[in-house]
Amino acid sequence: MQLYNTLSAKERANLIDQAGEDRLTLSLYKYAQIENPKLFRDYLFIQWNMLNVLGRIYVAKEGINAQLSVPAKRFDEFKAMLDDIIFLKNVRLNIAVEQNNKSFLKLKIKVRDKIVADGLKDGEFDVTKCGAHLDAQSFNNLISKPETLLVDIRNHYESEIGHFEGAITPDVDTFRESLPLIEEDLRSHKKDKNIVMYCTGGIRCEKASAYFKHKGFENVYQLEGGIIEYTRQVKEQGLENKFRGKNFVFDKRKAEQISDEVISICHQCGAPCDTHVNCANEACHLLFIQCPVCAEAQNNCCSDQCSYIVRLPEDQQRRLRKGAKNSNKIFKKGRSEALAFMKKHT
Repeated sequence: MQLYNTLSAKERANLIDQAGEDRLTLSLYKYAQIENPKLFRDYLFIQWNMLNVLGRIYVAKEGINAQLSVPAKRFDEFKAMLDDIIFLKNVRLNIAVEQNNKSFLKLKIKVRDKIVADGLKDGEFDVTKCGAHLDAQSFNNLISKPETLLVDIRNHYESEIGHFEGAITPDVDTFRESLPLIEEDLRSHKKDKNIVMYCTGGIRCEKASAYFKHKGFENVYQLEGGIIEYTRQVKEQGLENKFRGKNFVFDKRKAEQISDEVISICHQCGAPCDTHVNCANEACHLLFIQCPVCAEAQNNCCSDQCSYIVRLPEDQQRRLRKGAKNSNKIFKKGRSEALAFMKKHT
């Protein structure tokens, strides 16, 4: 039985073009006890591969975290398959604000120790005892109160291009870094403030809110379904949108437009810009914000050095990047030594 991808991303993209059919980008997560994550992974791969589902999925003993691209015409089959799994029956599906048929080009299901890397010892607290969930209207009402502190549980490169008005936005690269930092900053408000948290789709808040309740914070809340579900409810109910800018997403779209404001700048010249790109030099692949003018001037690269490299013949580029490991540096965007403008102005 095939339990791996047989097509390259390029081949899959061509097939999507040829099919000419709409796909839905969506996400789901669920904390649950999975005794055999490897067996569950293989089962999902077989089922979803038959439905032509693509995406990036993490499975662990603590549950599942999935970002997916599903053929629109097979959505009902996909939903029925989920409902046949006891702990995923009626699981909330966050449908993307903006759709792109090529948001994912492969089906990748990986077994991990955690469905979100948090650095926590989960045996010390009950992850199901999380903060109270808020819908969009309740969220808007609560964050308008002076006794409320609103906390962005995402990373700096996410909040830089978009966040809620008045939110505390930790300057961190990873989720695991944010938890002790937030705990220290809010230590004196365990009883006298409402602590309201939000993230992209809700999964990080689910763990963070349980963690902070365990740490003695009494009034802990979380935005149910995250920014994605908030945006849907705001549009459907005609509510005031308190989110400014774009919502960063971890697929080829890189962001969804939530409001018209541009709240960030190009990392190479300082012009208003909120477009994330990856450096065209595959040996670098740095994620950063780049305006169209700088993209043309720098050959879609982050620096003069990378711009020079991408002009070399492909065989020379392959030799230069052979054995290079850059995965831990990709998201260091505002902090990269390669971005001379940001280094000078921060």
